[in-house]
Amino acid sequence: MSHTTAVGDSAEAVVTSGILSNRILNNKTVHKFGGSSLGTVQSIESVLAIIEQRVNDNDLVVVSANGKTTDKLVEIIELVSLCQETEDEAFTHLLLLIQAEHEQLIAQLLGTDKDLKKAVVQSLKADIRQIQQWYLNQSLIENRNNVLAFGEVWSSRLLSAVLNQRGRKTVAVDTRECFVLECPVKITLDHQRSAQRLHRVIQPQTLHILTGFIAVDDKGITQTLGRNGSDYSATLAASLIDASDVCLWTDVDGIYSADPRIVPSAKKLQRIETSVARELGRLGNPVLHSKTLSPLKDKNIHLHINNTFYPQQLGSEVGLFGDIARQEVSITHCNQLIGFQSKHFDDKLLTQLQLRYVLIDVDETLQQVIVSAEQAYGLRQYLQNLCVDFQTHSMSLLAAVGFSIRDSHWHREFDKTMGNSPYPIQKIRVNSHSLVAFSKSECQIEWVNKLHSRLTRQHRNIGVIVAGTGNIGETFLSNFVAQQRSQEALNQVHLIGVLNSTKAWFDVEGLPADKVISQFNDHAKSCDINGLVAWLQRHPFDEVIVVDITPSHVFANSYQQFFEAGVHIIAANKCANTFAGNVLKDLQRTAKKQDCQWLSNTTVGAALPINYALRDLIESGHQVEEISGIFSGTLSWLFSNFDGSKPFSQLVQDALELGLTEPDPRDDLSGLDVQRKLLILARLAGFALDLEDIDCHSLVPESLKSLTKEEFLQQSHLLDHDFNRQLAAAQGSGACLRYIAKLSFIEGKLTARVSIDVLDNKHAFANLNPCDNIFLVKTNWYQDNPLIIQGPGAGREVTAAGLHSDLVHLCRQLNSKHQDVDIKGINS
Repeated sequence: MSHTTAVGDSAEAVVTSGILSNRILNNKTVHKFGGSSLGTVQSIESVLAIIEQRVNDNDLVVVSANGKTTDKLVEIIELVSLCQETEDEAFTHLLLLIQAEHEQLIAQLLGTDKDLKKAVVQSLKADIRQIQQWYLNQSLIENRNNVLAFGEVWSSRLLSAVLNQRGRKTVAVDTRECFVLECPVKITLDHQRSAQRLHRVIQPQTLHILTGFIAVDDKGITQTLGRNGSDYSATLAASLIDASDVCLWTDVDGIYSADPRIVPSAKKLQRIETSVARELGRLGNPVLHSKTLSPLKDKNIHLHINNTFYPQQLGSEVGLFGDIARQEVSITHCNQLIGFQSKHFDDKLLTQLQLRYVLIDVDETLQQVIVSAEQAYGLRQYLQNLCVDFQTHSMSLLAAVGFSIRDSHWHREFDKTMGNSPYPIQKIRVNSHSLVAFSKSECQIEWVNKLHSRLTRQHRNIGVIVAGTGNIGETFLSNFVAQQRSQEALNQVHLIGVLNSTKAWFDVEGLPADKVISQFNDHAKSCDINGLVAWLQRHPFDEVIVVDITPSHVFANSYQQFFEAGVHIIAANKCANTFAGNVLKDLQRTAKKQDCQWLSNTTVGAALPINYALRDLIESGHQVEEISGIFSGTLSWLFSNFDGSKPFSQLVQDALELGLTEPDPRDDLSGLDVQRKLLILARLAGFALDLEDIDCHSLVPESLKSLTKEEFLQQSHLLDHDFNRQLAAAQGSGACLRYIAKLSFIEGKLTARVSIDVLDNKHAFANLNPCDNIFLVKTNWYQDNPLIIQGPGAGREVTAAGLHSDLVHLCRQLNSKHQDVDIKGINS
């Protein structure tokens, strides 16, 4: 029998080891909110809730312009540059539209605070008048960057005002006061001057709302940080204040293994190694950008991509991780590239271009550089100013990106796949973390999907947490590595947590299963149920499975929380399966709603397939009429050996010393374990029973029930008289004693009991090997020749084997599971 323990409810400390969110909770963080997160009153309310719950005063908040404000300001500038006849009217209409939209946001968010509302509106109107003045003075084009800066200024000012009104001390900061660019062309920051200015601006006990997207050059002239400039502002700010994390709050769910809009099988990458993320950004990933990641290059700053509208959902995290995170491969493609070719591209000029621009590829042999369409305009102007002749052509790329992919087996698969490509490949560039195929033809969606299918792992990253470090738990863990090697379904399964009644050892990089028991006390930290649930809500895996090898009611009572967190359960613990019927149905409903699996095949019969067999009979249309047998390995051993040669009490002592009983043998002798097992099988057969509906004959006299364990063992000889009497009567009629469970459903009448029975010595239940279980099932179609399943029904090895069987079965299900992808805002 198992001597396991479970997480209890007395410890107060919460697990901290390996929890990703703890970096955000305990250190300085820069939170950036994008335009879609600030576009409506409803979305701004979501932002305010996130700030209230997750943002500390020593954090910084960076904001984009509200909604599509920047696009409208760009439209105004382009309208003026076109010099159309209807320009005046169109300019005025568009500017007033922008003003009206912002006044509506101010009115709705600031409510009845007339003075504050008036002050914010007056500032807005002053800015609108300034834009009008530049227009009238025909200086709007030369003030382009100042005009574009207003979007972020208005957003920062409004958010700060709303927070102040709601009791949070904040100040709006125009980053032109602190961000000074060293090189406006390549948008590089003067780190020393900017850090000094930012620290002068920061006030104690105050939350600062910074404008994204804007800075100044060394002459104080406004400069913008380009596409996704607010993301870049956030990572720049993080590097200046030595933050530990940057959270980009946007309207996408995270980073995927491919663009999920065109690759249905793409999966969210919970963790991306920093070097891989930089390569994805360099190659044009729609969420990650090389510019955004550059300030994080030399610092251990983690970048989080979270969804403003689903803040409890774990997004993607970029940082320094171990082997598990490094096993992923991503597929990226881009059709908006421009190739520049020139016979003048010598070493000197190519070096100059690399210093000024983000070049996706440089090829000295072809005398070619490839850039994004965004960079192409600036490069074209630069080459023309140098009087360099060049030709341009459209380009595309299709790439596989992964940690050290150049040296992996994926390299061969990539070359093989690209070798069969139907469109011409100009070249393949092999980098440390990427394999890139360039073409002058557009990359087709079909080939993005094909490459993704060939290279990305079909298995899901599955984390396993084992609850219970007793005999069965230790055996389960000792077999874990061998099972991983032999079972393909476990290729991407990682042991990430082990816990007992008071302590837990978690590590998202994986635990050494063969050493975890011996090293547990050195690494485990105090943990309670709340700590475990909190950890489960922030795990970075596709799926998590809790293997419950405990007898704990407390742990079983937490299944509801586990299912609500989307966690699957494999249980040897019988408690939850024998809850009251209405409680059990609630659990099952929650599991179904959250798409969680709950396997408990080892709760009866250890590794014997009685659960599978009974389930199959029901699904095949059988009506069960009888379930009976010997369900306890302990009681099977006791009665198989009880032939009168030894007193029954001595056999109990022997079984305890052999480790065949629970620590207190009365837990076996009470019959409760058998009663629970019969209830589990009855419910599986479709009968609506509760525990009290099953008559249970306890083998422990009333006089021995209230004693301590030691007192019971000392007085266990009091059992012998009654057992000797029953044995003598049985042997006198050529029979034996066995502890039997039996459910009978005949002519609509249901009876269920567990008790000692006198059986003929030729009965199927009378001739078992000690410790064996036997299950007999009669149905409307199995009458004279009932189904019988017999074999070892207890013991650490067989129970651990049954749990591993459940694990393999569940992982196969999860690996074939299709996950719906919900992407709301890429490039929107």
